[in-house]
Amino acid sequence: MPAPPALHERVAELHRLLHHHAHRYYVLDEPEIPDAEYDHLFQELQQIEAQHPELRTPDSPTLRVGGKPLEGFAKVRHRVPMLSIRTETDIEASGARNFDARVRRELGLGESDPPIEYVAELKFDGLAVNLRYEDGVLVQAATRGDGEVGEDVTQNIRTIGQVPLRLPEGAPPVLEVRGEVYMRRDDFERLNELQREKIARGLRNEKTFVNPRNAAAGAVRQLDPQIARQRPLSFFAYGWGEIAGGPAFTRHSDVLEAFKGWGLPVSDRIRRARGADELVAYHEAVGRERDQLPFDIDGVVYKVDSLALQRQLGFVTREPRWAVAHKFPAQEQVTTVESIDIFVGRTGKLTPVARLKPVFVGGVTVTNATLHNEDEARRKDVRVGDAVIVRRAGDVIPEVVSVLAHERRHEEPPFSMPHRCPVCGSAAVREEGEADWRCTGGLFCGAQRKQALLHFAQRRALDIEGLGERLVDQLVDANVIRVLPDLYRLGLANLVALDRMGGKSAANLLGALENSKQTTLPRFLFALGIRHVGEATARDLARHFGSLDAVMQASVDELLQVPDVGPVVAQSIHTFFQQPHNREVVEQLRALGVQWPEGEPAARVPQPLAGVTVVLTGTLPSLSRDEAKALLEAAGAKVAGSVSKKTAYVVAGAEAGSKLDKARELGVAILDEEGLRSLLAPPANG
Repeated sequence: MPAPPALHERVAELHRLLHHHAHRYYVLDEPEIPDAEYDHLFQELQQIEAQHPELRTPDSPTLRVGGKPLEGFAKVRHRVPMLSIRTETDIEASGARNFDARVRRELGLGESDPPIEYVAELKFDGLAVNLRYEDGVLVQAATRGDGEVGEDVTQNIRTIGQVPLRLPEGAPPVLEVRGEVYMRRDDFERLNELQREKIARGLRNEKTFVNPRNAAAGAVRQLDPQIARQRPLSFFAYGWGEIAGGPAFTRHSDVLEAFKGWGLPVSDRIRRARGADELVAYHEAVGRERDQLPFDIDGVVYKVDSLALQRQLGFVTREPRWAVAHKFPAQEQVTTVESIDIFVGRTGKLTPVARLKPVFVGGVTVTNATLHNEDEARRKDVRVGDAVIVRRAGDVIPEVVSVLAHERRHEEPPFSMPHRCPVCGSAAVREEGEADWRCTGGLFCGAQRKQALLHFAQRRALDIEGLGERLVDQLVDANVIRVLPDLYRLGLANLVALDRMGGKSAANLLGALENSKQTTLPRFLFALGIRHVGEATARDLARHFGSLDAVMQASVDELLQVPDVGPVVAQSIHTFFQQPHNREVVEQLRALGVQWPEGEPAARVPQPLAGVTVVLTGTLPSLSRDEAKALLEAAGAKVAGSVSKKTAYVVAGAEAGSKLDKARELGVAILDEEGLRSLLAPPANG
């Protein structure tokens, strides 16, 4: 039996009352009625909806209690990408001044021009989400994801009391609100106390949470919204995505004020600021209050207030030029160094790592801290047994800031870097002018195995289609590949035994491996991953020496005869081929059938652009970026990634970005594709 009109009216009235009182309670912190009266209204609505399910609408307050568990999160493509904001690495006041100077420079403003007006706000330590309202009703909530595609977490977000399920009249027909889901510190402590009680009662699979951010992010990504509902989550709005209809805005701050009027929670610590001095004052004031705030922050955010200026400034590398995140100084704690180990990275870099007595810093338990390199470890004079100050900022790797030398009560010797790789035993070298020691056993060293395989297989090297990062991880982790030549010893049985590797995919990979055996000397030299040897240097080596044996046997002086090969590169090549491990790998690859045409050293070809630096930007009509680069390098030019006073030409195509602006600023010659071809054309006879 359909519900009578009077019941429709009562449901509408209950919606209005419950939304109103939820806003007073969760957002304004000014409740008008006792909790018991709110519960009575809520239960009345629940009973009506149970008897007449057709009366439950998408904005019903009862949806806050959560729905059925999900099997997985659906993907959501953001209509307007959720871009990341650049982080200002200077944590002092100059960070704000750097941003203001950068904005003024981009806008072409001089010292006599008035200050720029900004919005300054807190940088919350939570999880960014996008809330989509259509005709005032919350229809979807999604995580940031990769900025283009996030996950649908609508059921979980509906459990957050501060998030309105319906906006009042006057809100745009389509409104995407962006903000941060976070957990207050007092709520976090109560949650952990509850978890400790569960653990004490012997409940399995229960644990305490490391910090409020992890607890909040984990709650949002729970497949069971009932679990999300049990976590005390909060929300602040600070931005927007798509807006269709509604009032026209001219300032960022006006939109935030409108949010408040529509019942959305906006931080009361947002301020408008004129110029760099007021940004600095805001940063310092918030820094002083940081520990007293009811929630965690890791910095502040500055945004240009004028929306017209935001559009004028635009974006660079998917980051807005009109906004920046300004971090606070890292949090620090004192602990003890229990040992100093050497970590070998994927590129062979040797990093000293202090193993620490566990200490809680910046919301996590820290047991390791980087000492960066030999010079830094010696400068700080870190020794085993020392009491040290450890710093951790956000997700940055913890580091040892300093040693409390006055507390040293032992005779441990100063730290010294080993001259052998602790993983493979190959020689470790430190190039002149470099801070880092590196293992020279690149093709042999287990720590570098994955990186060596991926580099070897990439398109510009031996181009082994289908050999991606996930497959390399499986092959190495399962010890199927111990050294590079094992690639060519793979059989069908090895491959089909791997996860998600069917017979057809395995056969395709084996075919790609077989095809890759026929290559060129430049490609093979580049594929070896010799430090400092890129594609251009590999081509120069092949052209100069003609054969691999000649390159392997060349002395440093002979290598210096190759165009554009300096002392550092020559020494790196020579050291690489002096390692018996590396020579053995090369010989095994040859024996397994990897081959290329060889011959006498080629005659020197005139290079009209020798010593000329060129920068490519934008999309050319008929040449790809790689093709244009190859043509320029064949003519002797150096193709750089950024524009400087040393740049002779900038070749600009469609959608050229900031490099073109920089070229105009410096007065660098700008060419289109036709100009490039004219530059490369041989001079006419006569």
